[in-house]
Amino acid sequence: MAEEAGLEMVVVCGHNMGDIFRRNAFNLGLHVVQSPEAVADAQDGDELTFDPTSRRLANVTRGKTYDPGAADVQGGRDPQEWRNLRARPPRVRRRHAHAARIEWPPPDLARRMTTTEQILWAHRVDKNADVRPGSTLRCYADLLPASDGTAPFSIHTFQQITGGESIHPRQIAIANDHFVFTGLEADDRQTSIGRAFAALHGIVKPYYATPATASSTSTSRAGDWCCPASSSPAPTRTAARTAPTARSASASDPPRSASGWATGYVYTTVAKQRRVVFAGELQPWVTGKDIVLELLRRWGAKQSQGMSVEFVDRERQLPIAFRNTIANMMAEAEAMNGIFAPDDITYAWYRAKGMNDLPYPRIAPGADAVFEIDETLALPDVVPMIAKPFSPGNAFPAEEVAKERIDVRQSHDRIVHERRLRRSAVRRPRDPRRACAGTRQVSKPFVIFPGSGGVKHAIENPDPRLNGESIANVFRSVGGEIRQSWCGPCFGQGPDSLTRGQRAITSFNRNWTNRMGVGGEGYLASPAVVAELGAAGVHGAAE
Repeated sequence: MAEEAGLEMVVVCGHNMGDIFRRNAFNLGLHVVQSPEAVADAQDGDELTFDPTSRRLANVTRGKTYDPGAADVQGGRDPQEWRNLRARPPRVRRRHAHAARIEWPPPDLARRMTTTEQILWAHRVDKNADVRPGSTLRCYADLLPASDGTAPFSIHTFQQITGGESIHPRQIAIANDHFVFTGLEADDRQTSIGRAFAALHGIVKPYYATPATASSTSTSRAGDWCCPASSSPAPTRTAARTAPTARSASASDPPRSASGWATGYVYTTVAKQRRVVFAGELQPWVTGKDIVLELLRRWGAKQSQGMSVEFVDRERQLPIAFRNTIANMMAEAEAMNGIFAPDDITYAWYRAKGMNDLPYPRIAPGADAVFEIDETLALPDVVPMIAKPFSPGNAFPAEEVAKERIDVRQSHDRIVHERRLRRSAVRRPRDPRRACAGTRQVSKPFVIFPGSGGVKHAIENPDPRLNGESIANVFRSVGGEIRQSWCGPCFGQGPDSLTRGQRAITSFNRNWTNRMGVGGEGYLASPAVVAELGAAGVHGAAE
């Protein structure tokens, strides 16, 4: 808006600046000055000026001047590169794309680093920069995806950075998965922006995912967008990761995505490191969703405290699907990222997909790596869980929730149908493929959202474990409805979103206030529990 008015934006901060806003300012090359005195003196309507050469700030209205110097950032003053960018005219601020130079730490250094720190160290643009908690780094990004919900903003910012010239974006992926089935004209226009951008720059499958084929989450987890030891330093707490153990959340920060598309790198801040060791044998019917809900319950209000969280599957028993769920929900845990170091299970998963020639070496946390918090979660103590409104951390053993006999309602044609959570259903949840056995017809909506187009196709195939019947047909046989692969109902979009007074139990990640629809209440559980309760007649949505 400032540029459209013929002005240049200057951000004036006081004693500190929120981490995400500071990083966005880095990535956009904005002028940022830190002057608590100027902030304290300023009143609504005051006119301020800024000289980018001397860095002098003046409050013209009050006749005061300030010499703020460089802004404080975590770990030191602002990077020299940022100061250089500020000295250039706006259009010269178009940063040229860097050719990525990935160098892994030598063994003597790697033994003192966590997996996340090794990935960030290898992806540094400035090879002399220290990788320590609090330091701000420029990092090459292997991938910076966007969804149709955020791509229009990223594209607009990309055009502003590049000056409208055709600079081929780097490390880009776009998935149409949030607004594609609402039927609203405004949403169709939003989706069309990403489609046109992909066509202009030759972005094709799998890096451009058409509606119903894949979501940004499922595509990343499927390995199509990432590989072991890849790095996508993301803003909303899912940064460096070892695929396929977490989604990249950079789609939620358009300035960062746009800057990375134009330059090949982004700014990120190294977080403190935290480790969770999963020990002991996993109980039958307990899944990755149960593990992470129990972890969020234990962490309480502080959650991860914004740290990078490294998970260790000590018994080598958690399948990739479980690991995906745990690492993916570190966004809900307010972590910088969630990561499992690649192990035999990881590489066997890639081999099964025919992916043998992977670009990065096998890495693991060093023997002398330092963790701010080091904890163990005993898996034998984990039981099927249900998170009640309005937080994923508001989780309880499913059997306890069943004892409360909570009414799960859906209004339809002014008739209110009620069904209570059945204690018998959640005490021993069965495999979702068998959850419908013995059920005639559900009395409440039972909706299944495949995680991707591939999953939707797979559940239609005959399954030998079901005597040749398909999973989809088993669900349909009791009244279940198979929907398209998309993210809308999770955040209150489309016909399956909740309305005031409705409750649903889902396998989604988030159940915050109004998240699944204004006035609705969402409960979270594993797909096994959701399928069991859905077949029992409780209003359910399974992914």
